[in-house]
Amino acid sequence: MNTSKGLAIVATVLTCLTALIATALLLATGASAAVEAAAAPADVVRWGLLAAAIAAGASALGAAYAVAHVGSAAVGALTEKPELLGRVLILVGLAEGIAIYGLIVAILILNRVG
Repeated sequence: MNTSKGLAIVATVLTCLTALIATALLLATGASAAVEAAAAPADVVRWGLLAAAIAAGASALGAAYAVAHVGSAAVGALTEKPELLGRVLILVGLAEGIAIYGLIVAILILNRVG
C-alpha cells in the first residue's frame, strides 16, 4: 500500500468515526433538550433534531472526503518539496473547516429548536 493512500484512508476513517460520534451526541443532546422544551411541538423538535444530525454528519463526511484527497496530494507534494509544509497545512485545515461549519450549523439548529 502506498503511504499517501494509507494516510488518506486513516484520515477518512477517523473523520467518519468522528462524524458518527458527533451525530450521536447531537441526537442525545437534542433529546434532552426536547424533554426540557415542552413549548415546541413534537414534529418541530423531531425535524430539528434530524436536520442537526444531517448537518453535522454530512459536513463531516464531506470533510473526510476533502481531507483524504487533499492530504494524499499534500504528502505527494511534500516528498517533492519539503518547504511547502506551511502551505500544505493551510490547505488541509481549510478542508477540515467544512466539518466545523457543519457543527456550527447543527448547534444553531438545536438552539432554534430548543
